[in-house]
Amino acid sequence: MRTTIGDCKLIDLPKISERRGAITPIYSGTHVPFDIARVYYLYDVPGGESRGGHAHKELQVLIVSVMGAFDVVLDDGEDRKRVRLDRGYYGLYIPAMIWRELENFSSGGICLVLASMPYDESDYIRDYDTFLKEKGR
Repeated sequence: MRTTIGDCKLIDLPKISERRGAITPIYSGTHVPFDIARVYYLYDVPGGESRGGHAHKELQVLIVSVMGAFDVVLDDGEDRKRVRLDRGYYGLYIPAMIWRELENFSSGGICLVLASMPYDESDYIRDYDTFLKEKGR
């Protein structure tokens, strides 16, 4: 698949604010460029630890920092880019065949992931050299 880090993009999500607080609704196909099939979140990530370290053959995701902050390192086999997520009203869209690592979680950081498919271990590429071969690099 010929996806590049240029295909990854920050998506502005609606932010409805009032004096009592704010809310951000997210709709499949409207704010997210795919139908949401699974939702999960990462939390209690110890300082200095990272998550991710894989790519997906078909899965697409939208990643949102709903609390605190963390970095997402994107890699397409040629280029790398670091994106800091620290607001609940924008998300990072990552298409298939992009290697991703989540790093530098702040204390109390919570990462929300909206995914295009149910969990399927066979969709994961967990070895970077295998990822490069799949990308034709």
